[in-house]
Amino acid sequence: MSVSQSLFIRNGRIVDPSQKLDQVTDLWVRNGKIEAVGKNFSLPSEVHVQEIDATGLIVTPGWIDIHTHLREPGGTHKETIETGSRAAAAGGFTSIACMANTQPVNDSSYITTYIKQRVAAESPVNVFPIGAVTKGLKGEELAEIGSMREAGIVAISDDGKTVMNAYLFRKALDYSRRFDLVVISHAEDLNLKGLGVMNEGYHSARFGLRGIPKAAEEVIIARDIYLAELTGARLHIAHVSTAGSVALIREAKRRGLQVTAEVTPHHLTLTDEAVGSYDTNTKVAPPLREMEDIEALQEAVADGIIDALASDHAPHSREDKEVEYDQAEFGMVGLETAFPLYYSKVLKNHWDLSKLVAAMTIQPAKIIGVKKGTLSPGSDADISIFDPKKTWTVDKNQFRSKSQNTPFHGWELQGKPIYTIVAGQVVYSEVKK
Repeated sequence: MSVSQSLFIRNGRIVDPSQKLDQVTDLWVRNGKIEAVGKNFSLPSEVHVQEIDATGLIVTPGWIDIHTHLREPGGTHKETIETGSRAAAAGGFTSIACMANTQPVNDSSYITTYIKQRVAAESPVNVFPIGAVTKGLKGEELAEIGSMREAGIVAISDDGKTVMNAYLFRKALDYSRRFDLVVISHAEDLNLKGLGVMNEGYHSARFGLRGIPKAAEEVIIARDIYLAELTGARLHIAHVSTAGSVALIREAKRRGLQVTAEVTPHHLTLTDEAVGSYDTNTKVAPPLREMEDIEALQEAVADGIIDALASDHAPHSREDKEVEYDQAEFGMVGLETAFPLYYSKVLKNHWDLSKLVAAMTIQPAKIIGVKKGTLSPGSDADISIFDPKKTWTVDKNQFRSKSQNTPFHGWELQGKPIYTIVAGQVVYSEVKK
């Protein structure tokens, strides 16, 4: 945006939990920053003022997804930084963080720098790299945490694999304090998981598929909470999926530990009964659980025990998914369907909308330590605008993502991103010009 340009958003319902703001008013953006929020301010004489009529729409700080997989470098047949970030923009996200399980793994400043260079050249949204905890995600030796921090990582995680060596994970937590980084835990005990492909229980027996017990997740979460207490480090639990995990996180917070957590749209929406279709797009890690777990997760979002909503966008090729269920890769795409699935829970459970917005803006920003998630004057003009009444049908053939591995194809959803604005520039719009 040139110095002579402004963006003026009129008559939107502005919901900004960082300022405890929820009212119909106007928003003025100048030079890529928030200039003012309110009514009756006069715009200076500008060469060009772009206006958006947001009547009937909801305007929030730009949405932030702290758990995505962009596959580049290495897996560009599944996704690239460009296609993944365009999917993010179409899903209403202005910022995303990408996990380290690329090929090669983001375990050095060289790979971190490569990702940031590709982002600068190709991404319409902000992309924050997450570095690996261990070299090659092998769980044997710590990655180059300090040099990656200098190169621009915002967190460390071996997501996709669990650091099974408790001593090594303790060292990572110790190092993370030195570099002011949060450690993101992928909590699955690999020995308990074994060859499992879905939640262990009635439906795994019914469908004839190997089960993964809930304890596989809960054992690692308990371990990591104790290690966070031992080290005083910041710990973030990715994709929480069980009621038992929620209880552990609730207790950790009660004890004042620096523990945060996230949940995905599919773990809030689908039970393990969905696996009965043998649609490999329902195969995710951790697996889809039971209704009692969904209810516990929803309650945890409502009362703030779950801090952030994240997509765990995991694109895979047709070759990865069009195989027998046992052989298929874990994961589903999520950036373009995440928000309406979250919003459906607001409508169904009568949640305060500000809780949803906080879990998609200021709270994830705090977790990874970026100055985003607010519409306060002087902040970056990253803005998401959605239509709360618009209904639409998910069509995987229209995805901006390179991959189509979604179980939500054909679902009718309510709530649609209309504008995605990054640094004052409209990078996605549903409005036809």
